[in-house]
Amino acid sequence: MKRILLLIAFLIVGAGTSLLLAAHFTRGVKGNSQADRSIAPILDSRGEEEPSSSQTACPGMRECTAEENNLPTQQIVAFPGPNNMTLHGHLYLPNFRTSSGLAERRKFPVMIYNHGSEANPNGVPHLAKLYVDHGFVFFAPDRHGQGLSKDAGDYIVDLQKAAHNGEASVKLHDLYNLDVIAAVKWIKEQPYTDTQHIAMTGISYGGIQTLLTAEKDPGIRVYIPFTPGAESWNSPLLQKRLIEAVKNERSPMFLLQARGDYNLGPSEVLGPILHQKGNEQRWKNKIYPQFGCTNQQAHGRFSSGCDGIAIWEYDVLKFLRDAGEL
Repeated sequence: MKRILLLIAFLIVGAGTSLLLAAHFTRGVKGNSQADRSIAPILDSRGEEEPSSSQTACPGMRECTAEENNLPTQQIVAFPGPNNMTLHGHLYLPNFRTSSGLAERRKFPVMIYNHGSEANPNGVPHLAKLYVDHGFVFFAPDRHGQGLSKDAGDYIVDLQKAAHNGEASVKLHDLYNLDVIAAVKWIKEQPYTDTQHIAMTGISYGGIQTLLTAEKDPGIRVYIPFTPGAESWNSPLLQKRLIEAVKNERSPMFLLQARGDYNLGPSEVLGPILHQKGNEQRWKNKIYPQFGCTNQQAHGRFSSGCDGIAIWEYDVLKFLRDAGEL
């Protein structure tokens, strides 16, 4: 009887030990599998590795600070465009009450901004803040077919897609430049504008518009194009048109891009033309280090996001200062 009881006790203890070992082994395998998953790369739909929280963040990118998000107030304005159009734009004025020294000034330098191909330009408030904080009026007109001027005419991208023709696409840029010239005329007529200190900047399609405007020389002192035509740089006709514009312009110009952009051709082709003009204080080009993890981040966010601005603002403000705009 005692032997039977001892045998039963031995079996019970053995079973318990086995269960404990099994549980311990299961926890160990689960822990290892989690560790393996954390080491394995995350792949996107094309099988390419995407950054994870445990890997290096996208170069240059970060959240905006509270101060960077303290954005200026915009006003919506209307102005006459070509062919009896009524166009609209975003206007940001310096804050007389809080900006030191502005209360005594009756006229201000102006920065005109040319938007890209996006259907709804939003006035780039972080970019506006940079210039308003330095005493500029910031004026961002919307060309017809886009944003606030959507109802004034056709959207340029729709027309370009319908044309299926490189020559027609380039001619459309010249056609829409009439809107920019109309915006320049209107802002020069405003009582707060110092007509001797007007600058222009633009991004992507807006960079193209900035170059075309510079060729016409409508009384603007400085031009700062970002990544002009990078997404369309595979068009020989567009390249030819922008080369012509840069060769013909005579005002100070600073062309900027970041590595990671869709195409560095604008800097590689147009940069040497600026350099050949012989004075780097008046004509220059700079390619900045890799920004972001996508072409669009290096293209648009670098040009107008708070984190991109923080990288290039010193160079741009110095260029404006050297040109007598600050």
